[in-house]
Amino acid sequence: MVILVDENDNELGLMEKLKAHEKGVLHRAFSVFLLNKSNELLLQKRALSKYHSPGLWTNTCCSHPRDNETIIEAANRRLGEEMGISSSMKPLLSFIYKAEFDNGLTEHELDHVVIGNFNGQPSINKDEVCDWKWENIDFLKKDLVDRPSVYTAWFKIIFEKFYNSIKNESNS
Repeated sequence: MVILVDENDNELGLMEKLKAHEKGVLHRAFSVFLLNKSNELLLQKRALSKYHSPGLWTNTCCSHPRDNETIIEAANRRLGEEMGISSSMKPLLSFIYKAEFDNGLTEHELDHVVIGNFNGQPSINKDEVCDWKWENIDFLKKDLVDRPSVYTAWFKIIFEKFYNSIKNESNS
């Protein structure tokens, strides 16, 4: 089940995840961005068995919070389930996006982006993730333009907001 929301993140009810993606209904989501001490971003490559965007590179992890679960609780739960790690995280930004896929599904999410730090190697869940890597943030900015087809639709949208946010923080 996903939490349906309005544009101000007020809860409107629950809906089965696949049904929400078939109907393109706005729902709450989160995206985790973990950085290491070299300021590289931990990326995951989605498992080939995923029902959309299989085999594409994306941010550290993302999903949907459960009913009565905070964004940070949900982020830590899913980070453990997908990547076998945990991190102290904090909210970075939130925004609404919509992305349509070739299989007829639509992601229409109010996405809460959270950021944290991690140094080490994840222990990936092969049902969710088929590969991982640390990547330089400035290289990623260029690679998303040069090779957009290897990244998920939402990552291309979210990365730009993430990049601008961390660059603004480092300039202040």
